[in-house]
Amino acid sequence: MSSKVKRYGWIALMALLIAFTIPWFLWGDARLLLGLPLWLWWHVGWMVLASAVFWLFTRHAWGVWIVDERGEKA
Repeated sequence: MSSKVKRYGWIALMALLIAFTIPWFLWGDARLLLGLPLWLWWHVGWMVLASAVFWLFTRHAWGVWIVDERGEKA
């Protein structure tokens, strides 16, 4: 996979994480799941997903737009 595709893929993934941080579609929804509001479970799931994505980012793309392919400053 080319470096440019990888860079823009990470931007798209981070943008999706940011876009779904607040569950607008659950506003006003009073449903409960295991005694907690559904929107709270959304945040728990989102935090787990965001943590996994950031962990993957640190393993595979740390330094994007900071260092080039050879490890030198861009």
